[in-house]
Amino acid sequence: MRKLLHVIALMLLSVASWSQADTTIYKVVEEMPRFPSICETLDTTIAVKQQCANQAMLAYVYERVLYPQEAINENIQGTAVISFVVEKDGSITQPSIMRDLGGGTGLAALGVVLGMQEQALRWVPGRKNGEVVRVQFSLPVRFRLRDPDPFVLVGRDTVYTIYDEALSFEGGAEGLQAFLDEALDYPTSGNDSCQIGQMDIQVLVEGDGNVRILNVTDYNDLGFDFWYSAIDAATSTYGNWTPAVYEGRSVNSALDLSLSFLPTIETCANTVEEYTAARVVADEGLQLIEDEQVEAGFAKLTEAVDAFPNDSQILMARGQAYLNNNQLSEACEDLSKARRIALVDWFDNILSLICK
Repeated sequence: MRKLLHVIALMLLSVASWSQADTTIYKVVEEMPRFPSICETLDTTIAVKQQCANQAMLAYVYERVLYPQEAINENIQGTAVISFVVEKDGSITQPSIMRDLGGGTGLAALGVVLGMQEQALRWVPGRKNGEVVRVQFSLPVRFRLRDPDPFVLVGRDTVYTIYDEALSFEGGAEGLQAFLDEALDYPTSGNDSCQIGQMDIQVLVEGDGNVRILNVTDYNDLGFDFWYSAIDAATSTYGNWTPAVYEGRSVNSALDLSLSFLPTIETCANTVEEYTAARVVADEGLQLIEDEQVEAGFAKLTEAVDAFPNDSQILMARGQAYLNNNQLSEACEDLSKARRIALVDWFDNILSLICK
């Protein structure tokens, strides 16, 4: 009986010890977590292993991180910071964006960490007083622009992005908008169902003034009649452009034209009003989130999505907001649906990581 009581006492002591296991997340410990690499096989000091692991980690990051085109266009440079927890078993949890430079840099850096999760990389965990503990780790990802080429290749076309004189339209931006408003025809086939939405037309204006279409993005799946109308309006701008100039010669350059299609009959007037209101509500939601009123902001965005559930621009806006708030499953749902509607591949790298 005495032996049995002794065994029970040991069992209770074991349970008590387990229940008091340290679940604290530390920010600084004597031995910080290390990126998994060949460094661990070296017969050297912890400090040298740490330095070696940091170099291996940076090599891993910069082989995989993509500089977002939006950030390049806006000349955004600097360091984004991603935070995550290295658990006692070396796994990564709770990835989040601590510092975002804008232009998609935060998401690009987060994508690398999500990739580590996808590959199930196991870090060497941190230690405090010799014991393995959970540690919050901050990963800086630097974005620095090199001197760019003055052009990019789009298919077989050379499109200049740097020029001495920019592409210009007769009458400026106001003249271009007035021209498009006059040239764009709403297809009568859309009036039956009050089809409404936006398209982006990427136009190439060649050095000789010729106008061609590079891409069409249909955010509301409006269909062929609307594509034809948008392309016809865009190409009818021929003869009104002064091409871009680089080093004294006229060169190809491109720009995006945003075209809105609103039904023209009286029975669709309510739809137009509701659509306009939904866009305003979505913008208000994004502003609230930026002002750190996150719950109210998502409520506004959801109101806009509920009003027009197949508007991929509103879905993209909410999806990106979900990503910024580390709500990955919700972001996956919105961005995947937006991709199916608009047939864009902008989020494919992120979707492969956040959609499980």
